[in-house]
Amino acid sequence: MNDTVESRTLSVRIARPMAEVYAFLAEPHHFPQWASGLCSAIHETDEAWLAETPHGMMRVRFTPPNDYGVLDHYVQTPHGDELYVPMRLIPNGTGCELVFTLFRSGSMSTEEFARDAEWVERDLATLQQLLESVA
Repeated sequence: MNDTVESRTLSVRIARPMAEVYAFLAEPHHFPQWASGLCSAIHETDEAWLAETPHGMMRVRFTPPNDYGVLDHYVQTPHGDELYVPMRLIPNGTGCELVFTLFRSGSMSTEEFARDAEWVERDLATLQQLLESVA
């Protein structure tokens, strides 16, 4: 029995110190600046982070701050499903590499999965440009 799903791991090299990139990415308020696939706006309530996504309002949980470069988050869809979004920062010389894994949901067509991967690649390029432009 195979209970895995198709996935794509995408990455981007960022010519900024890992600690600076981590500090930026660990702050949920920064996501709208680069992660258009996740949200155009995000705000914290007493109970959760709420993101205005391309598919409507969704709850988002973020991994607590850590020393390992783990930036995973979980997005709860309006249908109650929770999508796991693993992200890792790893050192790369004086900069770092952001690694993002995209999972294909059971209802997603091949074309939709390809479009999502392209969207993530655009968002990662936006992040790279944003962070490297402030150097």
